[in-house]
Amino acid sequence: MLHEKLHPYQIILASKSPRREQLLKGLDIPFIINVKEVAEEFPPHLKKEEIALYLAELKAAAYETEIDEKTLVITADTIVWINNTLLNKPKDYADAVSILNQLSGNMHEVITGVCLKTKNKTKSFYALTKVYFRTLTPQEIDYYISKYQPYDKAGAYGAQEWIGYTAIEKIEGSYFNVMGLPTRLLYEELMRF
Repeated sequence: MLHEKLHPYQIILASKSPRREQLLKGLDIPFIINVKEVAEEFPPHLKKEEIALYLAELKAAAYETEIDEKTLVITADTIVWINNTLLNKPKDYADAVSILNQLSGNMHEVITGVCLKTKNKTKSFYALTKVYFRTLTPQEIDYYISKYQPYDKAGAYGAQEWIGYTAIEKIEGSYFNVMGLPTRLLYEELMRF
């Protein structure tokens, strides 16, 4: 079992996301949360999963000098990709409207890069999920943004909120990846780590 395999490690989840905390708790392993602020900037030539992996590894690198072989850091970064374009977290209401209008009636990809790091070992991987939205009305977009304030979410939405219940037509891939952490893949990678 995973908790037995990881028993020698102190596990750090390097994320402020309450969704990632909830999802990691679901794997029944003990961990603490310790977040280092990192400027989430990446080279402009990177695309799709390259961005998510780069940012997850960048976050893990912040712990380079502070961990030993018995400390395991888990970092992650989730991006939303549509029409060969990255959708960031919305800056304001107008930006959130613009982002949700792009998602409306279309398929987009949610990609989470994950990095597992100890003093002597690093393993990075990613999950990609295709999400299909039905067409949203301007009133629905306004209602969602006004009530749920999705300014901390890539792609301006949370699948576990009202918009996920009402707008997602289908998902190809991991639902938990859309929430921010591909739990099945993480479990398998931790078992191999």
